[in-house]
Amino acid sequence: MKTLKGPGLFLAQFVGDGPPFDTLEGLARWSADLGFKGVQIPSNVTALFNLELAAESQAYCDDIRATLDRHGLVVTELSTHIQGQLVAVHPAYDLLFDGFAPHQVRGNPSARQAWAMRQMVCAAKASRRLALDVHVTFSGALAWPYVYPWPQRPTGLVQGAFEELARLWRPILDHFDEQGVDLAFELHPGEDLFDGASFERFLDAVGQHPRCHILYDPSHMLLQQMDYLAFIDRYHSRIRAFHVKDAEFRPDGRQGVYGGYAGWADRAGRFRSLGDGQIDFAAIFSKLAQYDYTGWAVLEWECALKHPQDGAREGAAFIDRHIIRVTDRSFDDFAHAALPRAALVQMLGLVQGGQQ
Repeated sequence: MKTLKGPGLFLAQFVGDGPPFDTLEGLARWSADLGFKGVQIPSNVTALFNLELAAESQAYCDDIRATLDRHGLVVTELSTHIQGQLVAVHPAYDLLFDGFAPHQVRGNPSARQAWAMRQMVCAAKASRRLALDVHVTFSGALAWPYVYPWPQRPTGLVQGAFEELARLWRPILDHFDEQGVDLAFELHPGEDLFDGASFERFLDAVGQHPRCHILYDPSHMLLQQMDYLAFIDRYHSRIRAFHVKDAEFRPDGRQGVYGGYAGWADRAGRFRSLGDGQIDFAAIFSKLAQYDYTGWAVLEWECALKHPQDGAREGAAFIDRHIIRVTDRSFDDFAHAALPRAALVQMLGLVQGGQQ
């Protein structure tokens, strides 16, 4: 068994307009002071990280690593959640997602998609230059508007959506394979990959691609009322990244999983700071240790109530407490008794050489 790495911090929710949140140097200093050992960098925020430059310049990537090293930090993964989202966009969401894209491709879905796919290729190259072996992203969505089967879905609609999703992602996965980097999709409502069944459908569509993996985030599973511990048992061989995020689900006679269109603070299911929700992280960290998960435990802070800086400070200590330093020997080795084979045969009451 191996001890996982952490605590790490996903920087996306903490980027701001003023210091220390407006530069990678400032965020690194702040994160290290809170006790984090690694940072997951959002690659769509050019003030922090220039993805296209990183794809082509080893010197730039070395500078990024040096900046973090000055504060005792490393890069856990690069994130292309925003760019991955734009690889596949249902027309119903065109206007909303246009805001994620550069000005020159807004209003032009095909140009926006081509830009997003180029960004993914850059992410594969940049990850390799940073000596990373995992990258995290979203899948985008074509079938999501039809997630509830009413009106009745026409035969072939979902199959067609996943065939197209696979057509878009297969060459990207091949680029990651060329760079020796795994691509871990965060399973997230709003994406076509949002649970185990949808991930399996996609994995089949891309031919069980060896670089197609999972970013495990139990908060999204709790809010779907999934068994997030059984998920680890079933998919542990494909889990290559881990967002440590808490959530609570408190349904009543008025609303449940769908939330009645309420905002986050008023939903039955909502994200919470670590330790304030219902997720059994002791059991999660135990299962990940059992299955030899060797990646990072990265805090993704999202909470409908608590201040983000309090959530980050508490989150670093929370993750550190939950990391299991795995044992290098069996607890009962003190009672080990080495016996020759003849003695073992005798203990089992077996016959040797055909004789009683």
